[in-house]
Amino acid sequence: MKITRVETFLVPPRWLFCRVETDDGVVGWGEPVVEGRAEVVRAAVRVLAEHLVGQDPLRVQDHWQVLTKGGFYRGGPVLSSAVAGLDQALWDIAGKTYGAPVHALLGGPVRERARVYAWVGGDEPADLAEQIAAQVDAGFTAVKMNAAGVTSPIATPAETAAVVDRVAVARDVLGPHRDVAVDFHGRLTPASARRVLAELAPLHPLFAEEPLLPEQGHLLAGLVAASPVPIATGERLYGRAEFLPALTAGIAVAQPDLSHAGGITEVVRIAALAETYGALLAPHCPLGPIALAASLQMAWLTPNFLIQEQSRGIHYHKAADLLSYVVDTEPFRFTGGHAHRCDRPGLGVDVDEAAVRAADRRGHAWRNPVWRRSDGSFAEW
Repeated sequence: MKITRVETFLVPPRWLFCRVETDDGVVGWGEPVVEGRAEVVRAAVRVLAEHLVGQDPLRVQDHWQVLTKGGFYRGGPVLSSAVAGLDQALWDIAGKTYGAPVHALLGGPVRERARVYAWVGGDEPADLAEQIAAQVDAGFTAVKMNAAGVTSPIATPAETAAVVDRVAVARDVLGPHRDVAVDFHGRLTPASARRVLAELAPLHPLFAEEPLLPEQGHLLAGLVAASPVPIATGERLYGRAEFLPALTAGIAVAQPDLSHAGGITEVVRIAALAETYGALLAPHCPLGPIALAASLQMAWLTPNFLIQEQSRGIHYHKAADLLSYVVDTEPFRFTGGHAHRCDRPGLGVDVDEAAVRAADRRGHAWRNPVWRRSDGSFAEW
């Protein structure tokens, strides 16, 4: 069996899909994307495809080595995301060829269901209680929300209180037996993060996500030591080498993204590394159905898995949603706040190719907003 063609599709709302075709007719799908830079990743996939066409798709590990290291310069979000989507597609082909789900090829399942959480609110949530109540009614036992919008370099008392008040609303609706995770998105400075985390502790967040920017990893150990709230990070870390300092700093939750951190091949290794440090895995995934299908394969095979992000109803998605490009939605049916294990071959997702091709003809040019503070200076989004 040989790879004959690699195609990419720019599909709304902000995704990039890739399709890897073989001469035996087996097709694999992946989701290589950097949100807001999808066209750049598309170009990277096109270059990497030069290696794959004509090759045996089942040599997944060897292809990963060549794609990540064969060009001498390595790493970074664009290359790692391009590799990630191609890696997903190759594992999809392998599973379909052997008639087994990817998790079976990697050692078999360790659980029957995986807890998932729902997103609530935007950057300035106004009707938070109603949104959370709706997710509770839908069966979810955990939600995640942004901590804050634009914040001063050192958060004012009012800004700090606003963060705490929003989480208090969530805790009031959720009660003591459900969870709220709080995403800081790197928007607070280290001084502000230290102050806010202490104030949030009595509300028992499941975790505080990305309280520091990834380039401030040298400060992470100090924040972990000072924080009574479990610290999570990793959506902007792209491999084992980048996760190692965060894990040695003592983070509680590692959040690699299956579409950014080198795909299934690398995230399996990141998960094993995290386990040696007592850290749990909560894959980042505000993306599309292929990325979520790949993430769920990790949920089935990872002993130290905690919870899975998913994008149904997320505020970024207007023109399309998680289920817009799949033929069968059953793998993404959540009951009791959980996804249930799917044993379909490959990634287990049945992509609606006609819908994907039609969407690519429309395309998209999604960009994240650029924020500024009241004095006109740049603020982290």
